[in-house]
Amino acid sequence: RLVSKDGRCNIEFGNVGQSRFVFLIDIWTTILDLRWRYKMTIFISAFLGSWFLFGLLWYVVAYIHKDLPEFNPSINHTPCVENINGLTSAFLFSLETQVTIGYGFRCVTEQCATAIFLLIFQSILGVIINSFMCGAILAKISRSKNRAKTITFSKNAVISKRGGKLCLLIRVANLRKSLLIGSHIYGKLLKTTITPEGETIILDQVNIEFIVDAGNENLFFISPLTIYHVIDKNSPFFHMAAETILQQDFELVVFLDGTVEATSATCQVRTSYIPEEVLWGYRFAPIVSKTKEGKYRVDFQNFSK
Repeated sequence: RLVSKDGRCNIEFGNVGQSRFVFLIDIWTTILDLRWRYKMTIFISAFLGSWFLFGLLWYVVAYIHKDLPEFNPSINHTPCVENINGLTSAFLFSLETQVTIGYGFRCVTEQCATAIFLLIFQSILGVIINSFMCGAILAKISRSKNRAKTITFSKNAVISKRGGKLCLLIRVANLRKSLLIGSHIYGKLLKTTITPEGETIILDQVNIEFIVDAGNENLFFISPLTIYHVIDKNSPFFHMAAETILQQDFELVVFLDGTVEATSATCQVRTSYIPEEVLWGYRFAPIVSKTKEGKYRVDFQNFSK
C-alpha cells in the first residue's frame, strides 16, 4: 500500500538527478524533517564545535599577546583576558562567554581591541545558535502532524445502504475536545490502469467525493462522524460487487484537512483502505449515547465495530 493506516507514505526516491546539497538551501525545513536523534546530534555538535573553536581563538589571542605563563609576563603586564593559563582555561572562558555564565574569575580587559571584537562576535554567534535551536525544537514539538495523531479513522470501511442508496461508509473521530476548524474531507482511489493507447499508469488517481449529512465542508467535528460516498454510475465502485471486490486491485486513500483551533496551523490526516478492509453488507455499531446527567457519551470501544 502507498499510505499506511497511520498516514505514512510508503515511497522511495531513486536516482535523484539533483545533488542532495539542494536540501541545504531550505535548511529550516531540512532540520525540522530530521529525526530527533539527528537533530540533537547536530545541535550538540554545533555548541561543542563553537566552544572549542572560540577556545582556540582565545588561546591564540593570549599567545600572541604573550599572556601565557610560559612567557613569564611581568608583574605590571595587563593580559587581554585575565586568568587564561592554557588551552583548557581558554576553552572554559569560551564556554562561559557564549552561555553567559559569568563566574567573574576570567574577564576581558580593555588592553586588546582584538579580544573585544572576538567577545562581541562570539556573543552574537551564541545568540544566533541559541535562537535557531530553541525555534527548531519549538517548531518540531508544535508541528501540526502531532495534532493529526489524535484524529482516528475506523479500521474498516463498509458498504451498505444509507438513505435508500448504496454507499461506502467510513467512520472518523476527533479524540480531543478542541475542534478542527474548516475541516474538509475527500478521497483518492489509487489503482493501475491501462490507457486505450496501451500505456500502463501505476497509481492512477480517481477523485472520491465523501460527504456527511451536512456536506463535506466546515464539519462540526466534535463527535465521531460517519462519512459516506454514494456509489452511483459515476463512482469507480459501481462495477464492483460483494463477490468480486476482493479480486480488485485498488487502494482508497482518505484525507481530512483542517486548521488546529489552538495554533491556527493547518494539518492533514491520512489513512487508506485496501479491498480486504472494505466489508460489504455491514453497518457500524452505534457509539453515541446520552447519560442521565444530560451529557453525550462516546463509547470508543465500539468505534471500529
